[in-house]
Amino acid sequence: MLPRNLLVFLLLFSFKFPSLASAENTTFDFQYFTVRDLTLLGDSHLKNGIVGLTRELGVPSSSSGSLIYNNPIHFFDQESNTTASFATKFSFSINNVNPSSFGDGLTFFLSPDNQTLGSPGGYLGLVNSSQSTKNKFLAIEFDTKLDAQFNDPNQNHVGLDINKLNSIKTADAMLQDIDLKSGNLITAWIDYKNDLRALNVFLSYSTLKPLTPLLSVDIDLSGYLKEDMFVGFSASTEGSTEVHSIVNWKFKTFGFLPVRPRSHPHNVSDSSVTIISDVPVSNSTNKHHKRLGLGLGIAGPAFFFVVLAVFGYVSVKKWKDMRTEKCLKAEILAGPREFSYKEVHAATRGFHSSRIIGRGAFGNVYKAIFVSSGTIGAVKRSKHSHEGKSEFLAELSIIAGLRHKNLVPLQGWCAEKGELLLVYEFMPNGSLDKVLHPEAENGILLTWPHRQNIAVGLSSVLAYLHQECEQQVIHRDIKTSNIMLDGNFNPRLGDFGLARLMDHDKSPVSTLTAGTMGYLAPEYLQYGKATEKTDVFSYGVVILEVACGKRPIEREPNSQKMVNLVDWVWKLHGEGRITAAADKRLNGDFKEEEMRKLLLVGLSCAHPDSAQRPSIRRVLQILNNEVEPMAVPRMKPSLSFSCSLTVEDIVSDDEESKTTA
Repeated sequence: MLPRNLLVFLLLFSFKFPSLASAENTTFDFQYFTVRDLTLLGDSHLKNGIVGLTRELGVPSSSSGSLIYNNPIHFFDQESNTTASFATKFSFSINNVNPSSFGDGLTFFLSPDNQTLGSPGGYLGLVNSSQSTKNKFLAIEFDTKLDAQFNDPNQNHVGLDINKLNSIKTADAMLQDIDLKSGNLITAWIDYKNDLRALNVFLSYSTLKPLTPLLSVDIDLSGYLKEDMFVGFSASTEGSTEVHSIVNWKFKTFGFLPVRPRSHPHNVSDSSVTIISDVPVSNSTNKHHKRLGLGLGIAGPAFFFVVLAVFGYVSVKKWKDMRTEKCLKAEILAGPREFSYKEVHAATRGFHSSRIIGRGAFGNVYKAIFVSSGTIGAVKRSKHSHEGKSEFLAELSIIAGLRHKNLVPLQGWCAEKGELLLVYEFMPNGSLDKVLHPEAENGILLTWPHRQNIAVGLSSVLAYLHQECEQQVIHRDIKTSNIMLDGNFNPRLGDFGLARLMDHDKSPVSTLTAGTMGYLAPEYLQYGKATEKTDVFSYGVVILEVACGKRPIEREPNSQKMVNLVDWVWKLHGEGRITAAADKRLNGDFKEEEMRKLLLVGLSCAHPDSAQRPSIRRVLQILNNEVEPMAVPRMKPSLSFSCSLTVEDIVSDDEESKTTA
């Protein structure tokens, strides 16, 4: 028999752990999309927080893609024998470059397969044309093409499909004056109530849910929801220019009972407990009970002290964070102004997805219109993570003290309500990346004088950061998407989230490798050491990108081969025709000698050996015709790491790394 104190302990312990078998309701809400928690298959892609399910091409093509929520959804609870109800709301648009070239449509689906991707055309990206009965699914189709193979009623209908594309029931979207191909944003609501055995689909051009469903089906879906399912969207085209986009998405299941703790009673009555205390036991049993009591007596206080230590650690950490924030405010009090959260929230329309103008490792960037002052800003909103906060503090502490005409001006900041916000001057021409590589054919073309100005301005601001500041600033993430263009196409360097401060006489910054592939110096990838020469390498790649109009790493046309920009230009240099690398869109509208000089400057900066790279000051002098250009070998030198980094530097202790921001 168990002693009373152990029995009480076991009874209490049994009440501490709820059952893990019961299913729980699921809810998620994507106001805009990131790659987090989502899988994109086929031709689907992410752009400005919106998922495109099919290719965006100006010419007819065949395409299919799908978007799937990563986590399986529980629709059936074996313990209570309950099938969940579900409701989803999402906004989508179906655009067309050529209205006469349409088809085929998109679907919302549930499937046990998390790799659902079907064929183009009438298969809606949902089933494979060669194995049309293989995929298992429940789907609501939004079909924009009449396909006789699947008994479609017209080219503008909504239908319920189960395991095949011959719809169980359809409805004409025009019954509620909805043209699926209009290009307008359409909001859809799909509700299934298991207790009523009814599925309803609502459509509207507004965000107000209609009173009457477009499609209503009396059906029991419980037989199809006996296993975990994945939810998502699919779409397809076949010889058309139709583009299918999902703008936002909410989903929830309901109907499961809340998970409750389960106890496992030992069938011990009050009288039986009393009896236990009166039963005589042997001396050996008493000794065993004493040892057990002693063990619990020691373990109890030990556990208490562990909890106390953890609580103390968390409290001290919070106190340090608060102290850091107060020190930060004191340091920048004389610099950029502090915005209130209310001001920034109103200026960005509550951080509405329509105001997003950029994304990065730091977080999202929103266009902000400050009505009171009549100014426009760009607000960087930090991700809610330790990394986001550290990058926020780094960027604020660095840029608040910098002044240069080729830096993005910082207007202010805000650290309220758990938000970390930086307010910059709005750059009307966006990023250099977007201008060099426009998504549409009719984008802005940078003239040769603009490109020369960008090269000079960027070298000027880097010379300031590297050699003219009280503490040297190593940017570590120089790339075209971090270079903004003001109203006159002057370059403005931004995004100091990865930047580091260091004294001019100190060793290179020791850190985990950060930055963007294609722009990173080989020694930085090898050793994780950031120096001014790693910034020079990134600058060289940017200059080649500006002169050639090609990305640092790009797929060769009509081939799967990836081409490195530095290698490609160096090869042309070896063949004695380096100016052939010039951006074809310029149509030769440049001076050949100026183009040659800029390309050679780019190659000299992107030299594999950092010791052979010029300083950024030397680069500025070359571009201003103050000194002669450096000689660049015809053949690209083999990779070398004799880059002024000694073994001692590589294994430097923490004392040298304390200069990081």
